[in-house]
Amino acid sequence: MVKEEYQTERLNLYSSNPDMASEVTDYFIRNKEFLKDVEPLRPDEYYTEEYQKKLLLDEYLFVNGKTMFKFWITKRDSKKVIGVIYFNGIFFGSFKSTFMSFRLDKDEINQGYMSEAIKKGMEIVFNDLGLHRIEANVMPKNKPALNLLEKLGYYNEGIAKKYLKIDGVWEDHIHMVYLNEEK
Repeated sequence: MVKEEYQTERLNLYSSNPDMASEVTDYFIRNKEFLKDVEPLRPDEYYTEEYQKKLLLDEYLFVNGKTMFKFWITKRDSKKVIGVIYFNGIFFGSFKSTFMSFRLDKDEINQGYMSEAIKKGMEIVFNDLGLHRIEANVMPKNKPALNLLEKLGYYNEGIAKKYLKIDGVWEDHIHMVYLNEEK
């Protein structure tokens, strides 16, 4: 089972909880423009604490249903959210697979934080959940994300044409995959 908190050498990963609404709202407000090119269009209310609290409650319920796990990232000495990694569409049985997404604060890039968080997330997914496959879909223009995944051992399984609507436009995505050969 997935725990509410994990730690790495420099980070804390917290499972979604409505009590984090203030910190999560602050993260999205700080990064609104930075994330615009990789996120769906967001209504103005998305950037309110009330809206985030409702989303966090919904996510908390999904976690209890074991269909999604979202981890908010902070540095070990802080409660300030600097990123998020999540695993959704979790399938068990003979499929044993999930989709991973991740975002990092504009002021924290190129410091190895996301690599550290993804490694921990992979450990959780493979060891605690017993999954076999993690899939991540990345727009071809998002070179930093593609480079990160390749560095972590993900490989390109092809292009998903017009896969997600990002900032109002249907965008192609490169389908990156990591297989846990032990499961």
